[in-house]
Amino acid sequence: MTHLPEILQKEKYKKIRFTVSKTNHLLVNASINGVKGRFILDTGASNSCVDFQDVTQFKLTPEHSKTRAAGAGATGMFTQIAQDNILKIGRWQHKSFSLIVFDMSHVNAALKEHKAKPVKGILGADVLMHGKAIVDYANHFVYLK
Repeated sequence: MTHLPEILQKEKYKKIRFTVSKTNHLLVNASINGVKGRFILDTGASNSCVDFQDVTQFKLTPEHSKTRAAGAGATGMFTQIAQDNILKIGRWQHKSFSLIVFDMSHVNAALKEHKAKPVKGILGADVLMHGKAIVDYANHFVYLK
């Protein structure tokens, strides 16, 4: 029988390694607008996001958003949206990618409390659905088409 990686390669999926943090978060290296960073790959996050403090670093142009963010114990957080960005994870790329920009200090504070390294953002279900993701938890790979 053919193995999963061979099947997915024939279907034009890109194989991307992830690591698992001390807090059991899945971590990937990615770039936004050509700037590299470490991100949590979060199947439970509806949207991908970065912190307000990293807007300049990632060359984002945020705009007003009426949406309020919630997650990781915080609710009603002010957000902005940054549209038309280029996201690269390994050899996979998504052009015209939108990001939510909000205060992620509580996320990195929680990571620091567990002696885990901070992240630049979270890649959520929006990326996973767009890339028709298949997550191979046992071998620490995510496949994106």
